Amino acid sequence: MRPHTVHAVMAVKHIDRAKSRLAGILTAEQRGQLVLAMFADTAAAATAVPEVLSLTVVTPDPLVAARAAELGAHVLAEPAGAADPLNAALSAGAADVRDRHGPTPLLALQADLPALRPAELAELLGTAPAGARSVVIDHTGTGTAALLVGDGTAALAPRFGAGSASAHRAGGARPLSGHWPGLRYDVDTPADLDAVRALGVGRRTASTLREFGLTTPESDPVRTVC
Repeated sequence: MRPHTVHAVMAVKHIDRAKSRLAGILTAEQRGQLVLAMFADTAAAATAVPEVLSLTVVTPDPLVAARAAELGAHVLAEPAGAADPLNAALSAGAADVRDRHGPTPLLALQADLPALRPAELAELLGTAPAGARSVVIDHTGTGTAALLVGDGTAALAPRFGAGSASAHRAGGARPLSGHWPGLRYDVDTPADLDAVRALGVGRRTASTLREFGLTTPESDPVRTVC
């Protein structure tokens, strides 16, 4: 196995329940459309990286599942009845990857990184210590944008959620210090949305925001990942 090659896992919940903190600027329908667009841009950026051998998406939402399949991802239904749906979904995805591919490194990635550049993810995979557990802390300093498990047999053991940066560090993950603004900027608040627009979002997110009147082609430097 080549070093720094991974199978990626993402979890996406029902789009009609997502991004409640954007309710002040977007309707529920618009938030769902934005979640779907951001997911698609994140997935497209991730799968454009040669070191990412596959993407598995775990979701209960049929629209997300259909979009993931269109992008070439392997799709799983979210486990039912889990007390912690996000981490249960990521764990299920990781287990499925290893059932299909055998021992392999894993990358758990947030699904709302619309400014992610493939070069950022490639640099992460190229600089992360081989065989180790690594974490990319998000722009808030308390959350997690990505969790990399370089040991092909070690459990993913995701601890996403409030305070996840500290939780992943306590679990042995080493913080990585690269300058990867698109990788570190997930979107939860209107300020986050402004920040990723300034960084430059993927084409699906840019098109969706233009439909909402929140950006224009002239003011928004759009990424070109297909």
